[in-house]
Amino acid sequence: MEEPSLDMHVQFLTGVGPDRAALLARLGIHTVRELLWTLPRDLLDLTEVRQPRDLVAGELQTIRGSVVDIDGRSLGGRKTLTACLLDCGTEYVRAVWFNQPWMKNRLKLGDWVLCSGKPKLSRNRWEFNGPRWQLLSEDETEATGGLVPRYGLTEGLRMGEMQRIVRNAVEQFADLVEDPVPPDLLKRRDYPTLSNALRGVHLPESLDEYQQARERILFDDLLEFQLGLALRRRVWRARKGAPVLEVTAKIDARARRLFPFDFTPGQDMAVREIAADLKSGYAMHRLLQADVGAGKTVVAIYSMLVAVAHGWQAVMMAPTELLAQQHWQTVEQALAGSRVKRALLTGSLSAAERRKTLEQINSGEIDLVVGTQAVIQDAVKFPKLGVAVIDEQHKFGVAQRSTFAANADSSPPHVLVMTATPIPRSLCLTQFGDLDLTVIKDRPQGRQPVMTSRIQSAAAQRKAWSFLQDQLREGRQLYVVCPLVSGKSGEDDELPFAEEFEPDAMSGPQAAEDVVRTLRETTLKNFRVGLVHGQMDRKIRAETMDAFRERELDVLVSTTVIEVGVDVPNATLMVILQAEQFGLSQLHQLRGRVARGRFRSYCFLFSNADSAEANVRLTAMERSDDGFEVAETDFSLRGPGNVLGTRQHGTLPLRVADIVRDSKLLITARDEAFSLVRSGEFDEPKYAALKTTVMERFGDSLDLPRTG
Repeated sequence: MEEPSLDMHVQFLTGVGPDRAALLARLGIHTVRELLWTLPRDLLDLTEVRQPRDLVAGELQTIRGSVVDIDGRSLGGRKTLTACLLDCGTEYVRAVWFNQPWMKNRLKLGDWVLCSGKPKLSRNRWEFNGPRWQLLSEDETEATGGLVPRYGLTEGLRMGEMQRIVRNAVEQFADLVEDPVPPDLLKRRDYPTLSNALRGVHLPESLDEYQQARERILFDDLLEFQLGLALRRRVWRARKGAPVLEVTAKIDARARRLFPFDFTPGQDMAVREIAADLKSGYAMHRLLQADVGAGKTVVAIYSMLVAVAHGWQAVMMAPTELLAQQHWQTVEQALAGSRVKRALLTGSLSAAERRKTLEQINSGEIDLVVGTQAVIQDAVKFPKLGVAVIDEQHKFGVAQRSTFAANADSSPPHVLVMTATPIPRSLCLTQFGDLDLTVIKDRPQGRQPVMTSRIQSAAAQRKAWSFLQDQLREGRQLYVVCPLVSGKSGEDDELPFAEEFEPDAMSGPQAAEDVVRTLRETTLKNFRVGLVHGQMDRKIRAETMDAFRERELDVLVSTTVIEVGVDVPNATLMVILQAEQFGLSQLHQLRGRVARGRFRSYCFLFSNADSAEANVRLTAMERSDDGFEVAETDFSLRGPGNVLGTRQHGTLPLRVADIVRDSKLLITARDEAFSLVRSGEFDEPKYAALKTTVMERFGDSLDLPRTG
């Protein structure tokens, strides 16, 4: 048997063995350490479970019973009532939920339930209105008294077994856990030691002990990540010798003259904040966040021109060639007739074009470069890089922000990170927690909100297509967005806009190649319909986009390839097929393609999905066109995404904390972490163990230096 240690395999724990170890491995638990940090998903409070005869009206109490009847009904409009009858052994108790119709599907006959709330007598029967409820396992239907931690399980592993395994681990190994947090910080926050916290969360003797212990463990998780961000920010801020680029009145006037409109107040504020960074002598490390159509690209070009005006180079990197091409067109339009030497660098250049462009960049002949990730390849060297702009940063990894500095032959450049995907505050404090933040919320003058409607019934769809045809006849243009490029549909397959459409025809995947064929043959046969998607030849796709932009096409059928960067002011109409297939932020980005001009815009969400999440998403789209409000809703539904990679959907590199659920604690941990690093206290010997922990967890992913 292995010597007792936190890294001992769980197989050797009392009561585990090879079979249960295999089950624990499905939960990501291989060692004792991982088991100890597997926190209970909730706590069953059996200390105040009462029989119905002992209940008191208006006081918070708990009862336990089995479901013998459950029913749901409409109260008119969107109001609903779901009622559940519980057999508590001696009497029946009723639990009711208003406007929560999904409760009817959450509970089933025979389920054992723990209900907590403030009961009242109704027709000689106790009734709980909107109680907190927990499903009980077979092990818990007869449990008596105390606080019972409950864990996530896998098939073959029962709750009672998991509880016994964790109890054995805590009793044998909790004392071996070293606490990296100094005693004075624990005292300041009134937290227990880490060993006591693990005991308190797994084997609590009181609810207060459990909550305090749990908070200590969550705080550690968040604090260590925020310390990593604070150290990364300090490393960047220590890069003195960045070019001093002062925005003089003359430079400001020249830059603004290039645009045929006045800056919005939000753009003016952004320019002021960026200008302060550029003249500071420290390398700028700023996030420019804006809603769709708020004009962030204009601010980015302004910033790049300040560098060029001082004799430095500037570069803008976009995640896709389509978006790079869009930025290039904006730059070309703004700098038409200008002496600024500029170049587009993407993977589609011929070998000869690429070689010539690289020579001009490396020699300093080119002032301003727009491109894809091709601009950070080893062959690209900027002799005097002053400003680097990274667009849609969430598409890139964290370490790529430092790449420009590595590829620059002189001073560290100023870096401006941009995104048109509004980011919830909690995610700003994590994914972009080491950057200064600038937010543009206002829209350019004359820009109107998009009228958004969910379309479900066959009659509503026919009415929507009739309206769209009228708009097309008046000269407007239409996007039709599909979730797939191609499918396996046959020649006789019907699509939701065909004259013979039936509601269930929307249940199958809608593929762009099928949609464009059917549109041309049926509903929009009198209009010019084109197709673009990511699998097309780049040249053909660009030609099709240009044709749509030049109004040679009336309708553009596409996939999400148009999500960002496409700007066609006359395209004021959008249909999104199977809208439930898209994330909420993605729907908002797509909708932003039709909010570019002076005409009122319309977005129709075709969907007959009836899941709770789909209803929340699509209702949110109808209710608001504020990207920041939409982002908060999306965040609460889907989670933060992979903070250090390219996925927007998933989890952060945290062990136990959740930045949605623990948002208040996140802010507390951030304040503590940044204060420790900013004051220099974190460099004192007493924090050595905590610094080692931070480096082991986040040193590589946050690109932190191993010294200093």
